[in-house]
Amino acid sequence: MAYFLFKTEPDVYSFDDFLRDKETIWDGVTNPTAVMHLRNMKAGTKWVFYHTGDERTAVGTGTVLSVDATDPKVPIVRVKVGKRLKTPKTLGTIKAEKIFAGSPLVVIGRLSVVPLTEEQWKWFVS
Repeated sequence: MAYFLFKTEPDVYSFDDFLRDKETIWDGVTNPTAVMHLRNMKAGTKWVFYHTGDERTAVGTGTVLSVDATDPKVPIVRVKVGKRLKTPKTLGTIKAEKIFAGSPLVVIGRLSVVPLTEEQWKWFVS
């Protein structure tokens, strides 16, 4: 099982929007590495919803429903909402955890789709 963290500006698309919509297409990603991660996802992939900007906080979860990678530059990733995290995790809290040392989440701050280990996933949802 693969796990990821998706970043978004909460004033563009927030977790509350996602809860309301229940499903959406994850789009607007242009970074080649992030696009590659999206293109290689499979149905059932679990991910953490992270608010960027002033918040810098992981707030919820989602699941990939399907991926259409017909266009390699713009994969169409349909996702469904999961749950709000019991305890939102700020970037400061994340950086303080040894399991994130060297993670693209803290090393490559601008990457909008970040791979997570199973241990990191469990830490977010615990």
